[in-house]
Amino acid sequence: MPRPRLTGLGGGLFACTSMALVAGICWLLFGSSLFVYGLLFPPVAAATALWVRPADLITAPIGVPIAFAAGVWPISGGSGGFGGQLMGLVSALSLHAGWLYAGTLVAALIAVVRKAVLIGRRRLPRRVA
Repeated sequence: MPRPRLTGLGGGLFACTSMALVAGICWLLFGSSLFVYGLLFPPVAAATALWVRPADLITAPIGVPIAFAAGVWPISGGSGGFGGQLMGLVSALSLHAGWLYAGTLVAALIAVVRKAVLIGRRRLPRRVA
């Protein structure tokens, strides 16, 4: 696995781009299935939390829900003008909130564990001395 190198902004862009690609795949192969989209969200959230720099760990659980919303917009199924698209987006977000919470929880848990490991590594040399 590559070393974490994404900045906070890079992690957000990675997550948004990945979820837009997932939405495109869901649209092409699965007929805009929001279930498949939601199923693929936790792995993207985990990858984002694993590849962000240690200094920007707090941005991973913040950026992945934004990426979920940005990616679900094209496949949300809204019709009509702006109001219809907005209602489709709100409906998709409310009906698939479980996937959104699950992916955000995965990103938050990975960020917390990585931060705890970093703090433990910093304190270890002090205890030995």
